[in-house]
Amino acid sequence: MRAPRALRVVAPGRLHIGFLDLNGSLGRRFGSLGLALESPSCRVLLETADEPSAAGPDAERALEALRKVCAANDRLDDRVRIVVEQALPAHAGLGSGTQLALAVGVGASVLGGHAMAPTEVARTIGRGARSSIGLGAFEGGGVLLDGGQPVSPDPNDHRPPPLLSRVAIPETWRILLMFDASRTGLSGSAESDAMKGLPEFPERLAERLCRLTLMGAMPAAANGDADAFGRAIGEIQRRLGDHFARFQGGRFTSPDVAEALKIVEAEGVPGVGQSSWGPTGFAIFGDAVAAEDAAADISGRFADRPHVSFDVVRGDNRGATIADAPHSTERRG
Repeated sequence: MRAPRALRVVAPGRLHIGFLDLNGSLGRRFGSLGLALESPSCRVLLETADEPSAAGPDAERALEALRKVCAANDRLDDRVRIVVEQALPAHAGLGSGTQLALAVGVGASVLGGHAMAPTEVARTIGRGARSSIGLGAFEGGGVLLDGGQPVSPDPNDHRPPPLLSRVAIPETWRILLMFDASRTGLSGSAESDAMKGLPEFPERLAERLCRLTLMGAMPAAANGDADAFGRAIGEIQRRLGDHFARFQGGRFTSPDVAEALKIVEAEGVPGVGQSSWGPTGFAIFGDAVAAEDAAADISGRFADRPHVSFDVVRGDNRGATIADAPHSTERRG
């Protein structure tokens, strides 16, 4: 008989700031810039059980991840009880599917005594096909840059894009998140169809975005310069938002978030934008007081719109955590 055991995995959310090259003329495409968030996060409890089961928000997706990772690794036992104690908002641009799948897959492998690296789990369960920002956030947080995928990939090579750089998010920085509970971003087949239907991505646009990233955003993050980081991020967001506008109803998916971003930007904060397909918006601040003041002001202006909410969070520089937890039999005893 297996000894009862339980563990808890907490995975950070992330912002996907944008793809850098959808042109692909150099032989690679996508390339992503993003950063990890301390909150909101995904929290999953896994424990040995008599049969596989899952409960809580996104339980079916959690169970699917367990089945995939166990099917690919015959050393693992799928008799695991999963409790999703906290899930990231689904289809909101925060990486909910990837973080949940990685938490379950990595957690189940550790629980089974055959720990798998997050990259191996991502490849096994089919996560990270276009971007490694979620994987990088899980592995160690920070401001993250990946190198995209080959335009003509090896059909037998399912590795996520290589992570090129990880820069620690300065401790003084804060991110003002803007949520719109009435909308969701594109996902699944709708996202795939949109990616195929995008207008041609000019080579000069890719060149500009890559330069803004390499010579603007990344060194600014390394130097702790939130204003310079924000100027680079703001321009990336404007250019990409206009390119994707046809499929998200404008530069940003949520008109309410777009309005909030415009207000914050008018107050002198250049680093504003939308994560992935949205609707979640963000603004980067160099200190906590300025972020809290902005959040209080913007919350007051949107008090008559209960579907819109705001939160000030820190960046995450440690990635997912895995810790032993009391087994259910122990809790009952």
